[in-house]
Amino acid sequence: MSTPRFAPCLLASLWAALIPGLPGQVKITPSDGRVAVEIDGKPFTTLFHGPGEPKPYLHPLRAASGTIVSRSFPMENVEGEKRDHPHHRGLWFTHGDVNGWDFWANEKDQKGVGKGKGLVTTRKITAAKGGRKSGSVSGVFEWKDGNGTLLLTETRTMTFHAGGPDRVIDFDITLTAVEKSVFGDTKEGVFAIRLARELEEERTGTMLAAEGNSKEKNVWGKRSPWVDYSGSIQGEQLGIAILDHPGNPKHPTYWHSRAYGLFAANIFGEHDFYRDKSKNGGMTLEPGKSMRFRYRVVIHAGDTAAAGIAEKYKAFSAGK
Repeated sequence: MSTPRFAPCLLASLWAALIPGLPGQVKITPSDGRVAVEIDGKPFTTLFHGPGEPKPYLHPLRAASGTIVSRSFPMENVEGEKRDHPHHRGLWFTHGDVNGWDFWANEKDQKGVGKGKGLVTTRKITAAKGGRKSGSVSGVFEWKDGNGTLLLTETRTMTFHAGGPDRVIDFDITLTAVEKSVFGDTKEGVFAIRLARELEEERTGTMLAAEGNSKEKNVWGKRSPWVDYSGSIQGEQLGIAILDHPGNPKHPTYWHSRAYGLFAANIFGEHDFYRDKSKNGGMTLEPGKSMRFRYRVVIHAGDTAAAGIAEKYKAFSAGK
């Protein structure tokens, strides 16, 4: 009886399935209110979306080396971290004014501005799957005002890429209005990360926009297709870039990015950004209408130039 022979590609697939942590692997593990993500055999991040959370968020974010690049507070208390803005949870997507309700500063002990705070709750995690080159998590989330009225349905897919020196996440987010939804003009939004203390401009960090302007005074409130925020943590040079897809509403986005470590893309805050109350960056979604947002987050070694962020943006904008 002859010994069975297997094609090399089939053998590779079998080994990848049997041996955890092979390079180029993304492992997705759902549990109650959480979805853990491992890349190349190392913990990367976790999606928190349970009923006790004010919004879905990723925490913590790690570089390929394992270094944590996002702030731990308020999820954890770490010595030396600032404990301001408790609504700055890891990486999140919300806005400070939808029909007058605050989905940004919406922690349990916060009142919210305007009419009060809204919540983003989970209807369902629709898919969570790993893979050799990438893995993804998809879900449907509901934006409810303080009275419990459903204003918006959010469908989101987060794709996590394996291999290479970077950690890369693609976000594809669609907001669909259930009720007429007015996104008010405020700087408090929208797609945001709160960075680790050492990466703040007050420490080692520098934010650099695509046009070459740097530091908060030249980046905050300005438009740019991408911004990179880089510095060093315990001597390790690294950074995080947010890339704004050219198909996004009002591209290129404005940046609500601060020296104290807030790093956010926000198209709605024009009267704040221009310091001109006659400006109105708000937008309205009629019932049944949608807005789609796509972003790529790149956590990289080295500074902006060494990481090739400009080239990475060209690839992203070309659909690669």
